[in-house]
Amino acid sequence: MYKTIIKPVLFLFQPETIHHIVFKIIKFLSSIPSFSTIIRRIYIIDDKRLERKLFGLTFPNPVGLAAGFDKDAKLFDELGNFGFGFIEIGTLTPKAQPGNEKPRMFRLPEDEALINRMGFNNSGVDAAVERLKKRRSRIIVGGNIGKNKNTPNEEAVNDYSICFEALFDYVDYFAVNVSSPNTPNLRALQDKAPLTHLLKHLKEINSQKKNPKPILLKIAPDLTNAQLDDIIDIVKETKIDGVIATNTTISREGLKTQNLKLKTQNGGLSGKPLSKRSTEVVKYLSDRSNKAFPIIAVGGIHTADDAIEKLNAGASLVQIYTGFIYEGPGIAKRINKKILANSQ
Repeated sequence: MYKTIIKPVLFLFQPETIHHIVFKIIKFLSSIPSFSTIIRRIYIIDDKRLERKLFGLTFPNPVGLAAGFDKDAKLFDELGNFGFGFIEIGTLTPKAQPGNEKPRMFRLPEDEALINRMGFNNSGVDAAVERLKKRRSRIIVGGNIGKNKNTPNEEAVNDYSICFEALFDYVDYFAVNVSSPNTPNLRALQDKAPLTHLLKHLKEINSQKKNPKPILLKIAPDLTNAQLDDIIDIVKETKIDGVIATNTTISREGLKTQNLKLKTQNGGLSGKPLSKRSTEVVKYLSDRSNKAFPIIAVGGIHTADDAIEKLNAGASLVQIYTGFIYEGPGIAKRINKKILANSQ
């Protein structure tokens, strides 16, 4: 029903416009008594065999919703009803910022992909904290943090620290985003020296807390093997808890669409074209490090088989974003069913 009726209607609208409309619809419907209960019964698979224990957390299942979908922590309780084991909010920055000029998100239906250059548009970390204070469900929430566009890289540590401190009491883990292609010079923070400095600083703040939170690093798929080796060294040196692989790509290799204007839009590409490279990065990190740290795989997961491929490559958990848009609200349930079938 989703692919034949609902998706064609949704795709009549601009991607960012319909995103906000759908959020409002879900929010409204969820305010109706028993609606959320019905949705949970349809989409959630409650089975102990799906549980994953990582970073001191117990994930009810290994399928999460990636950062970028609920940037401002407006719908995490409601989205948890669709069968996800965890929701990652953000990317959040210290100050509110509008992001890049619109239009800034584009569909590539032939490729089942998206290009976005959102630019960390969000209402600021403090506004998100106020919504997180009203958290009703027990869904695991990750906080994806970044820096403001106008903050020079030399001062980026301050922005990440502000977000870390503000969110600490309200999220279950942190994702440090230095890999978005849509904030000028952000990816330069992936270089060994500045990244080591940033992560050591956050680890120091974390160590002073009564109950430290897991810290993960989100990396780009466009890193070379030498750069991935650096990432492995940095994880070992800083003793952070894991890696999220991967963010969107600046590559346009292998796209099917013939619309030159569309496929040459600036921004990060997500969806099916990213699947192979994301899996390669996961496998490289897992094999090269001898499984020294957990990996959350994200990138091009549209089917249960895509998710199984990531898990077999060395991932402990997976995240969905573009696949949720193209495949519909049943995607987490389908993946979890396949995981259970494979465990028998």
